[in-house]
Amino acid sequence: MLIPVLLSGGVGSRLWPVSRAARPKQFLTLGSQGSMLQETQRRLGGLECGPTVVVCNAEHRFMVAEQLRDESDQRATIILEPTGRNTAPAIALAALHIQATAPEALLLVLPADHHVAEPDAFCATVAAAQPHAAAGKLMTFGVVPSRPETGYGYARCGEALGEGIFKLAEFVEKPDAATAEKYVAAGRYLWNSGMFLFRADRYLAELSQHQPDMFAACEAAMAAVEQDLDFIRPNSEAFLASPSDSIDYAVMEHTEEGGVARLSCGWSDVGAWPALWEIGEADSRGNVSEGDVLLLDACDNYIRSECRLVAAVGVDNLVVVETPDAVMVGARDQMQKIKQVVESLSKANRPEATVHQRVYRPWGSYESLVMGEQFQVKLLTVTPGQTLSLQLHHHRAEHWVVVSGQADITRGEEQLTLGPDESTYVPIGMKHRLANRGEQPLKVIEVQSGSYVGEDDIVRFSDVYGREETPT
Repeated sequence: MLIPVLLSGGVGSRLWPVSRAARPKQFLTLGSQGSMLQETQRRLGGLECGPTVVVCNAEHRFMVAEQLRDESDQRATIILEPTGRNTAPAIALAALHIQATAPEALLLVLPADHHVAEPDAFCATVAAAQPHAAAGKLMTFGVVPSRPETGYGYARCGEALGEGIFKLAEFVEKPDAATAEKYVAAGRYLWNSGMFLFRADRYLAELSQHQPDMFAACEAAMAAVEQDLDFIRPNSEAFLASPSDSIDYAVMEHTEEGGVARLSCGWSDVGAWPALWEIGEADSRGNVSEGDVLLLDACDNYIRSECRLVAAVGVDNLVVVETPDAVMVGARDQMQKIKQVVESLSKANRPEATVHQRVYRPWGSYESLVMGEQFQVKLLTVTPGQTLSLQLHHHRAEHWVVVSGQADITRGEEQLTLGPDESTYVPIGMKHRLANRGEQPLKVIEVQSGSYVGEDDIVRFSDVYGREETPT
């Protein structure tokens, strides 16, 4: 049985300001018809697969569940990493879970945030690698280089094991430009894609041999696993004892049974904004634009507008990205430095480093429209059938105005049903709850006023999503 394992723990900081920790790039639509996570699941349609297993950050669990809900006939299993420990432990959690019922199952390990232009070619290469993985090889997929690239590691192919299949001779670090040119000219070096195929029992055996502390910590974490609604929570204390390392360093550099499948499928890891310029549909002057963009005498730019008109005049080789609360402008060949921008924002405790103006919650989303001293105006969007927690606030009152849909409201001891243009007031300290029992999205304007309007002024009494209750 082939079981996809999607790794969804990345932050994608080099795609700031669109990708942020609260909603990173795997959940975004970037040059495709769905999110990158959804596109990863969809390209599996050419393979016979069992139910997908996703390993993700606990904070992202509801986004993963929502985005995968309509992408497969089989419900995904979602394992929540207590904390990020890189790819080797994350894969171990999935392998331990799968081994319990199917020890010889083949794990197709895929990052959830890559682009594949030719999914049929991808599936054909996976199919060609399956017999070798079933026989015990730990297969990686090496992408045929289209250019000398200093931003990727490389896998060197050894002796041929079949058509397009080789023994893994070694992994090599990201090279300098001259070395990258030599690799491409040699013809036996392939880009390290970060995608793998192997049996669950073989991976765990290799991990146990080469990284015994990591294996022991992951095994203990899964032995004390807890079920949280539809999610699997490994034991946090046990998992924290695991060293942090990638599968490349932890296993693939040490194993004697590594293999490489040669892959040519229009692959990109979409690691930075220039990658979207490369895979995008350019105009006659080499510009790739998305959203409301006006160009005049501009060449070879990537320009993205999320909400406002962006006009670019007489500029070349730039990346311009506009969002509701931040604009990023930079030279296309300097985009690797965006990570430093995010680090600077984080050190300054700027919210733009981690959260968007629109914040997603299990019940829907909210967007801050106006914020001033002792007041804030938000737009709440509640998904059909969803409900907020029963809560109160110590420092702010709230006035709700229904824009569209039907709101079922708990207000102290009252139960109200409000439609468009109707409103209610929730004083400071009163228990309240908002729910959407209808079939259409509920949109509500929320006006907050009080001495403090921060998100941490919340006392939660009950919650259908299992979030922490904090009654006082």
